[in-house]
Amino acid sequence: MLDATKRRKIVCVFGTRPEAIKMVPVVMALREVENFDVEILATGQHLEMLDQPLQYFKLTADLNLHIMKQAQSLDYITSSVLTGAGEYFDKVKPDAVLVHGDTTTTFAASLAAFYRKIKIGHVEAGLRSGNMYLPYPEEMNRVLCDRIVNWAFAPTESAKENLVAEGSKAEITVTGNTVIDALYYAVDHTSKPEIFAKLPDGAPFVLVTAHRRESWGEPLENICSALTELLDRHPELWMVVPMHKNPAVREVIRKHLEKRPQVILCDPLNYPDFVWTMNAAKFLMSDSGGVQEETSAIRKPLLILRDVTERPEAVEHGSGILVGVDRERILLNALRIMEDCSFAEAIRKKCDDQPFGDGTASKKIAKSLEEYFRTHE
Repeated sequence: MLDATKRRKIVCVFGTRPEAIKMVPVVMALREVENFDVEILATGQHLEMLDQPLQYFKLTADLNLHIMKQAQSLDYITSSVLTGAGEYFDKVKPDAVLVHGDTTTTFAASLAAFYRKIKIGHVEAGLRSGNMYLPYPEEMNRVLCDRIVNWAFAPTESAKENLVAEGSKAEITVTGNTVIDALYYAVDHTSKPEIFAKLPDGAPFVLVTAHRRESWGEPLENICSALTELLDRHPELWMVVPMHKNPAVREVIRKHLEKRPQVILCDPLNYPDFVWTMNAAKFLMSDSGGVQEETSAIRKPLLILRDVTERPEAVEHGSGILVGVDRERILLNALRIMEDCSFAEAIRKKCDDQPFGDGTASKKIAKSLEEYFRTHE
C-alpha cells in the first residue's frame, strides 16, 4: 500500500550562475510541497558568480564542492563533479536528483545519479541546435543527459517534439522555462546599479555579453570590430559590456573597447543588476541562451551572436535575430535597430506570443513530482 505521507528527499544540483537563476524558483516551489525535503548541491563550477543569485533569493547551498580553479579543463570539471556529486548522493540518499540545462555540472551530476539508480529530473530538457559542437560542449551535455533521465521538463512544445523524435523514454512535461519565473520577480525588484553612475539618465545604450567557447579568438575579434564601428556611426550610443572572467575573453574586449569613453566595461553583473540593465537597454547583443528567453519576455530586440541556436522559438516568436559572428551582419542589424523604428517595433510585436512561459514553470515541475510520488512507492 502506498504511503502518501512518506517524506521524499530531492537534491537540486547546479554549478553556474545561469543554472542557479533558473533553479532557484524550482527549489522554492518544491519546498512548498509538504512531504518534500529539498537540498541544494552546488558544484562551484562558478564561484562568486554562483553565490550572487542564491544570496538574492535568500537561499544557501547545503554543500558547495568549490571545484573551480584557474584554467580548469572540461576533463577536470567532469571528473570533479562526478566524484563530488557521487559522494554526496551516497551520503544523503535522495529519492530524486534535479539538474538543469546543458552545463558540464548537469551532465556529470546526472551520470553520478544514474550510476546509483537514482531517479533524475532534467529541467530545460529537449533543446537542440542540431550541431554537437554548437554550443560546445553544451549541446553534447544536454543530449547525453536527456538519454538517462526519468522526467524531462521541456520548456516548449518544440523541445518536447525533439525528445519524442529521439525516442525518449522519460515522462515528458511541457512547463515553460523557469528563467521567466525568476525574471518576472526580479524585474519589479531592481534599481539602477551604482556602477553605472556615469551613464546619463535616458541615454541609449546596448548591452553586450559574449563568453561561449566557440566565440573565443577570431569570432570575438569580429564581434568587437562590429561594436567599434557601431559606436563610430552613432556617437550618442553608450555600451555596457559585462566581461566574462576568462582571460581569453577579457583581453580581446579590452583591446577593442577599453579606451572608448562611452563604453562601460565591468565584471559580470549580479542578477538584479543584470535584469535592470536588460530592461533599460535599447537592445542587446549576446551569445547567451537564457538571454534569448529573457529578452523575448521583456520585448527587447536581441542580436544573437551565434551561428545556430537551440532556442529557435527566440527567432520565430521572440525578439532574437540570428547574426552569428559575422562583422557585417552584426553591424547591419544593429544599425537597423538604431535607425529604423518600424524594424524595432516589428521585433517587439513578435513577442506578443512569446513561447517561453508565463512564470509558473517551477510550480508545474513541483506539481508533477508531487503527483508522481503520491502514486508511486
